[in-house]
Amino acid sequence: MLTVLEAIKLSTDYLEKKGVESARTNSELLLAEILNCKRLELYLAFDKPLSEEEVIAYREYLKKRGMRIPLQYILGYVDFYGYKFIVDQNVLIPRPETELLVEQVIKDNSAAGELRILDIGSGCGNISIVIADKVFNSDVTGIDISEKAILISEKNRDALLKKNNLNFLKFDILNDDIEVLGKFDLVVSNPPYITLEDYDGLEPELKNYEPKISLTDNSDGLTFYKKIISVSKKILNPKGQLYFEIGKGQYKFITGMMIENGFSNLKIIKDYSGIERIIKGELL
Repeated sequence: MLTVLEAIKLSTDYLEKKGVESARTNSELLLAEILNCKRLELYLAFDKPLSEEEVIAYREYLKKRGMRIPLQYILGYVDFYGYKFIVDQNVLIPRPETELLVEQVIKDNSAAGELRILDIGSGCGNISIVIADKVFNSDVTGIDISEKAILISEKNRDALLKKNNLNFLKFDILNDDIEVLGKFDLVVSNPPYITLEDYDGLEPELKNYEPKISLTDNSDGLTFYKKIISVSKKILNPKGQLYFEIGKGQYKFITGMMIENGFSNLKIIKDYSGIERIIKGELL
């Protein structure tokens, strides 16, 4: 019988040969899912034999990961800001960097009065749901062009949010009339910011499986920033706030655009690698 430790060693070797980063961690997380336990609990059960059914299920998971299908899509969920979000190939997998965006919004507004908030490009709903849950007296709207993404975000809202202060809408920010949504006190967005040139060099997990529309604008990576900054002037109340997650090296251009369009008190937050990742501004 194959033991837990033997299974981890064999699967780690297999995933390493397939070019998977952090192969050991991936192997352990997949096996923990099969055994319905926490990853660290595997270390207390190295000698435990796997049943035939568990081995078959594990091999199927490893086959998918060897094809470079993202771990989160195989598991069907991702942990983000302490919440477990359903994800599939119709939505972008939330990244740790985006937690910085959410954290800044919460930090700045947790004690504010009534706030009407718009999340542009809501995806699986991670930004909208956490903000709706953590920002007191908020009324949040999440918009996304993908009907399938909206369905996923609604499932996550219904599972994770106990309040009734969040609505998701199918909306095309580049072409629909933003003013029909009314006025807001805060706009937040993590738009597609990878350039088309950089997209071609992405790892297979991103390029082959995550939705392209959520990663790149098929151009210079700035299309959505230009549009969102422009329309935010129309829908933000006086002293309204605009928050962005941005790509590496984009902060100077986006900062300049925000200033040109009447935003002040700009603040830039770096990520864990020292890259300028979050920009916040207030409308004059």
